[in-house]
Parts: sequence; C-alpha cells; structure tokens
Amino acid sequence: MRTLVAIPVFNEEKYVRRVLERVLSYNPDVLVIDDGSTDATPRLLPEFPIEMIRHAKNRGYGSSLRDAFRFAAYEKYDWLITMDCDEQHEPAAIPSFVQAAAEDGGDIISGSRYLAKEEGQDRPPPERRAINATITAELNCRLGGALGTLLTDAFCGFKAYRVAGLKKLRPTVKGYAFPMQFWAQAAAAGLKVRELPVRLIYNDLNRTFGATLDDPSVRLAHYRRVLYREIEKLGERLPRAARMGVTEPYSKECCEKAKAAGVVLPGASTRYECGASKQESVREEESTRRNGCCRH
Repeated sequence: MRTLVAIPVFNEEKYVRRVLERVLSYNPDVLVIDDGSTDATPRLLPEFPIEMIRHAKNRGYGSSLRDAFRFAAYEKYDWLITMDCDEQHEPAAIPSFVQAAAEDGGDIISGSRYLAKEEGQDRPPPERRAINATITAELNCRLGGALGTLLTDAFCGFKAYRVAGLKKLRPTVKGYAFPMQFWAQAAAAGLKVRELPVRLIYNDLNRTFGATLDDPSVRLAHYRRVLYREIEKLGERLPRAARMGVTEPYSKECCEKAKAAGVVLPGASTRYECGASKQESVREEESTRRNGCCRH
C-alpha cells in the first residue's frame, strides 16, 4: 500500500524542521505544499528529501489540499494522509492511520480531537469549539446517514483518504471553508467515513483566520453559505435530510421536534424556514426572481 503524507505550510519556520524530521521517520513519501510563505520556510524545505509544491502567493488552505489530492492521484498513491505543520498533529499517529487504512473498508479515516476523553488535553478557544460543535451537529443531521457515521470533529485536518475515492470529488473551495464542500461531495459520492481519535493540541491560541473570518458569527455564516451552496448544487444526489432548509422546507415533524427542544433550525432563506407554507415559498421565489437577486 503506497501512502503519501501531505503537509500544507504557511510561514512555519518555527516548526517545519522538527515536524519533517519526525514525519520522515514514519513515512518516506512526503509532499509539502508551501502556500506562499514569506518567512524562512521556503529556504528550509530543500534540506529534506521531500516533494514540494510552492505557491507564489497565498492561495488558501483549500487550494493546498486540492494540490495534494491531484498529486496523490497523478503519482498513483493508494492512500493520502494530510496533516498540519504547527505541531498540533502528532507524527507519531501516522502509523495508526496507515493501520486503519489497511484494515478498514472505508474511504476516509478522519481524525477526531473529541473522540477520546479530554483529561490531560489542551482546551480549544471556546468560540472555535462552539462553531465546530454547531457545524458538526448540522453535518450529522444532514449527511450522517450518507457518510456511514456520525462525526465528532468536522474540522480536523489530520485525515487519511483512499485516493480512488478522491477521484470522485471536484473540490473548488480555496479557503478554510473547504471541509463544508468536502463533506457534502463525499456524501454525494457515497464515500464511507470512520473516525480515529487524535490528541487535542493547541500550541498557538492567537492564530487567525484572516480578515473578517476572525469574527465567529461571520465565520459560522460563511461556513453555512458554502455548505448550502454545495447542497443546492448536488441536489438529489444527497438525501432529503441534507436538502431540508436549503432547497426545500423542513418537514413538519422535524420542525415540531426542534420547537419542542428549543432549537432554531438554520435555513438558506426564509422560504425554507419552519412554518413557511408552500404558497409562501412560491411567492418569495417569484419575488426573488423579479428583483434579480440571489439568495445563495
């Protein structure tokens, strides 16, 4: 089983030497995607026997993962493992991913920082944990059945992918919302997922998402826009549960359960909110077309 470890990096001069030394001790085939680093990172990488892709300017986390997917497919690897370079993903966990890939019949082995008990682990910034929990719960509601499991960590970048499965995906998202599109496309392609516990490590609580995405409410809204756009695009390739509140109203039963639990169900527009009648939905859709505006 040929396995490639791919590591996106951006200004990681502090960590890159230690990380690469340790990764290479577990797996000889390593690809580093340098996403336009402006520090010493590009000068340090040639010290190691690795493959490199360098972006002249910063293109985003999703762009780096797309490069990794294409490289793994072109070079005919069987499995691809992705991990970060800030020492928040432990290279010592690589053999666990390789073993799981060899034993499992699934397509994605997704690391989860929340499967194991939290005693002795770092604690994430509260707003990051809240957004992760919110999006993970919504993905489970919409896609859990199609993915073959319920997720506990929608955003962990420590993953192993069957390369044959990646060939079924057409990711386009460039930034941090990449997982929203990835999970929707994986569900539509029928890829099966299992999670593997990994340690929860936060070395730098001050890392930013950039620009307005540092605002948690803006970031959550952005993630949902990307998810809903992809659900709308994939349409009936996804189960009805995925489309409720996006391309069609929630079911009456779902609305009643949410109301009883005091939960507000998210919707892509008011015409798909709980309680909206079919006639109201049609009126709003016609109004939207007349006004020439786009709701997604």
